[in-house]
Amino acid sequence: MASGFFAVLDDIGALMDDVAVSAKVAAKKTAGILGDDLAVNAEKSTGFLSSRELPVLWAITKGSLVNKLIIVPVALLLNVFFPVAIKVILVLGGIYLAYEGVEKVVEYLFHRQAGPHEAATEVVEESENAEKTKVRSAITTDFILSIEIVIIALGSVLEEGLWLQIATVSIVALLATIGVYGIVALIVRMDDAGYRLIQRSKGKGALASLGKLLVSSLPVVIKVLSVVGTIALILVSGGIFVHNIDFIHHFLPGIPSIIKEFGVGLIAGLLAVALVMLLKKVIQLFKRKA
Repeated sequence: MASGFFAVLDDIGALMDDVAVSAKVAAKKTAGILGDDLAVNAEKSTGFLSSRELPVLWAITKGSLVNKLIIVPVALLLNVFFPVAIKVILVLGGIYLAYEGVEKVVEYLFHRQAGPHEAATEVVEESENAEKTKVRSAITTDFILSIEIVIIALGSVLEEGLWLQIATVSIVALLATIGVYGIVALIVRMDDAGYRLIQRSKGKGALASLGKLLVSSLPVVIKVLSVVGTIALILVSGGIFVHNIDFIHHFLPGIPSIIKEFGVGLIAGLLAVALVMLLKKVIQLFKRKA
């Protein structure tokens, strides 16, 4: 009886070792997309009143966890019963990411105004409706990026047993949410940490200098993340197309992958933005006639 109990413990220990190894491999393979996920979500989690930053971030984090709870079992089921659907979902998500990235570039280049308009925009951004809209947008983007993370993690253990697949993908999905949004929380609270250091040191010494550095660095970090996040959206979308559409994958093989992925994402985003603008004009035309 005791020997059977210890045999079960040995089996559990062996399974945990396998999970640890496979999770480590999967985490390495998803490191690139996790970096993009961090840049995108850090950019989307900023631009709020200081008092609303953590509540908004917590709302996005909860949405991200719900996304994972939906995506992980669906991805595992589709992989067993209808694997082609995974590629279709990825490509549709890539179109959305490409649109969102390029739309930001178009908005900045052609619809950006200066002066009072910017001040008015900041006030609008602080409104409750604008906050909810931005949270929904962040959760939607997280959903697409989460699909990519889960699929890559699942791809690293396709030859393993079902229980090992479930454990590995679940661990990677959980670590992705905790890791990404934990770092984002540290970024958005840089200035508060800096102010506290300045107050505690009474504005003197090394702590005060560090505090001033944190406070002055935050606007720069946010601007950099905004640019990096937009580029990441285009790169991730291009990577989805390149890796999941054979024609694009084999097109111009001599071009470096990062340039190819960015170019493909940019073209797809421009087409998506043009299509959305055309649809808006058509809808407006029908409304006028009606």
